[in-house]
Amino acid sequence: MIYDFSRVLAIVVLSVSFASSVRAQNKLNVVTTLPDLESIVYSVGGDLVEVTSIATGYQNPHFVDPKPSFIMRLTRADMFVTVGLDLETGWVPSLLNSARNPDITPGSEGYVDTSINIPLLDVPSSVSREQGDIHVFGNPHYWLDPENGKIMAETIRDALVRLQPESATLFDSNLESFLTQIDIKIEEWNAEMKPYKGQRLIAYHNQWPYLEAAFGVIAIDFLEPKPGIPPTPSQLAKIISLMKQESLSTIIIAPYFRTDSADLVARNVSGNVVILAASVGAFSEIKTYFDLFDYNIARLKEAFDSPGS
Repeated sequence: MIYDFSRVLAIVVLSVSFASSVRAQNKLNVVTTLPDLESIVYSVGGDLVEVTSIATGYQNPHFVDPKPSFIMRLTRADMFVTVGLDLETGWVPSLLNSARNPDITPGSEGYVDTSINIPLLDVPSSVSREQGDIHVFGNPHYWLDPENGKIMAETIRDALVRLQPESATLFDSNLESFLTQIDIKIEEWNAEMKPYKGQRLIAYHNQWPYLEAAFGVIAIDFLEPKPGIPPTPSQLAKIISLMKQESLSTIIIAPYFRTDSADLVARNVSGNVVILAASVGAFSEIKTYFDLFDYNIARLKEAFDSPGS
């Protein structure tokens, strides 16, 4: 028998290429904007996803510098997951435009906006520059309520099934495990926070309304005079007076904001500055979406139990 070795070689190359393609299809390449989304995608996608986050947990998600490495990730991505609203408008559009990947552009099957179906807070009835840097669609920090994490997980499951329908059973099973686990944790977190329900505090920036609603704490004012405007001497004087008048001692702030203004106020009211995690990865011990709430609840309890609270 005479073999056409060039033909055989071509068949082998095609077979290897096909096998590689199948392997690639079996493991979806997912890029998320925030590590909170990355954690939830891993929970739902399991071994069938490879996930990376563009932003880190200790960065302000409004301000992320686009880098060539981010573009390369997006170029190879099967799915892109974003918080949406106007949280990442300063950097996501330019990255997507540069990546030129039609599979993950808005409207495509691989583009996932997890704000879908979220009951939004702080939706403004009108918008003007005088109000400061407000969010025109509502407050975008919705992942800080674990109940919203369940909605986000369902949205992510739907997207994974669209891209890999043959794995729907596994994605559904992973989703159910995630929902069961988070319901158990929500019950624990609520029990831990029950003694502190109604506790009032001051926040640096209005990024915690979902956390407040979830666990019954109330930020009655902010160190920023308007959203996105750095604290002014008059605003700090106002807050000091308010905290003394209302016997408040707790100021909460995200790790990417300077604490000098918060520290100044705390010294004047014998209070404490509590650095809460705004995202997974803000501190080394916060590796998952569940860790995020474990950490923040522990810090709030410590603050409320301290003298003067």
